[in-house]
Amino acid sequence: MIHAIRRELWPMLRLSVPVVMAELGWMAMGVVDTIMVGPLGPEAISAAGVGTSMHMGFAVFGTGVLLGLDTLVSQAFGRRDIRDCHRWFIDGLMLAGMMSVPITALCALVWLLIPSLGFHGDVRPLLESYFGIVLLSTPFLLFYAACRRYLQGMHLVTPVVFALVTANLVNAGANWTLIYGHLGFPAMGVTGAAWATFLSRIYMLAVLLTAVWWYDKKRTEQIGLGHEHGLWRVPRVIDGARLKRLLSLGLPAASQMLAEVGVFALATALSGTLDPISSASHQIALNLAGMSFMIPLGLGSAGAVRVGHAVGAGDRPGASTAGWTAILVGTVVMVVSGLTFVLIPRQLIGLFTTNADVLRVGTSLLMLAAVFQLFDGIQGVITGTLRGIGDTRTPMIVNLAAHWLLGLPVGYTLCFILGWGVYGLWVGLSLGLIVVGVILLWVWSVKIRHYRAVAVSRDSELRTQDS
Repeated sequence: MIHAIRRELWPMLRLSVPVVMAELGWMAMGVVDTIMVGPLGPEAISAAGVGTSMHMGFAVFGTGVLLGLDTLVSQAFGRRDIRDCHRWFIDGLMLAGMMSVPITALCALVWLLIPSLGFHGDVRPLLESYFGIVLLSTPFLLFYAACRRYLQGMHLVTPVVFALVTANLVNAGANWTLIYGHLGFPAMGVTGAAWATFLSRIYMLAVLLTAVWWYDKKRTEQIGLGHEHGLWRVPRVIDGARLKRLLSLGLPAASQMLAEVGVFALATALSGTLDPISSASHQIALNLAGMSFMIPLGLGSAGAVRVGHAVGAGDRPGASTAGWTAILVGTVVMVVSGLTFVLIPRQLIGLFTTNADVLRVGTSLLMLAAVFQLFDGIQGVITGTLRGIGDTRTPMIVNLAAHWLLGLPVGYTLCFILGWGVYGLWVGLSLGLIVVGVILLWVWSVKIRHYRAVAVSRDSELRTQDS
């Protein structure tokens, strides 16, 4: 097993490093927003953070449904069935379009309800302005997700990294211009940060659509086929059976993401009802923990693709090796992350603000984050490896139970009933993540052991028949 992991390590890293960079680039956009509104005060940090978390709490369901493309595209690619990869991409675009309208409408409804949701008086008007603009980016975000999953499933991760790295430059430049009023534009404050996010998401979609077109054109020319055999010649009709299959994988994955991201989004919204110092501290610590989590999340996506390719090729031992390799790398990374939070918490919080109160509270929250780093990393990777073998339901059930039936109630009780404040919320969040990590590690061990046993049994039967 050790020899097999060593052999798998380089292919895993070769795929996962660009995917991790893409995830870090995605998270960096929110971090940059938080840093650049930081000089405007804790109220601005809170509004931008709460607005981003609230929007992602809804948009993540749509992007999560499209995670089913990880399994379907990667398995089709493992079979060398490029035409089926193309068809899944078109199906994904159609599904993204269908989901855009209800999700955007739901966000608009929440925007209308913001005045009655109990946010702090200094945060509420800024939040209304920020959220009302960011929700307009929902359709672009969903179409981007479909493009990204298709490209990753075919090992084409370079354009994803390029899109996110350059989108961060677009976002930072637009933030500088619109927040503080440079280049002849008026100083828009938090509203400018929202428009910067909107523009950068349009840009990301444009880059990936261009990449999809370019790679398809290149592939058809290399194999000597006319363009009538390319991606854009795939029938663009709604196929109920295919959409049902995509939804059967995507809905549990989306529910799992909604269970995890949603609980953090709700916790962020609840922090917005506290004082601006607590809310800003929560947002900064959550940004740092989120940046750390992007590494196992990217490893999980790479693990889903590597495991999916092995499944599509009928290589069950290879699927097991790919999964365990991703888990091992994720474990090492998150141990280092936890130690970093313990050793230099104040310096990390200081990247965002010089406010003494925010530094004090944020440092304490980052110490709590260090406790759950390992478990958060394990569950992030295993959610991906399970997706590679087609199991998206188990992570959904575990996340729903651990976060919503245990972590959130405990956090709410400690924060608002026992008076622990924002610290109580973080204790509850930590408890939920620890439980999810432990359970999913056990689930993966059992499932992959059974999966390999079936392969060994079949090989034994074939040898017996041959003899």
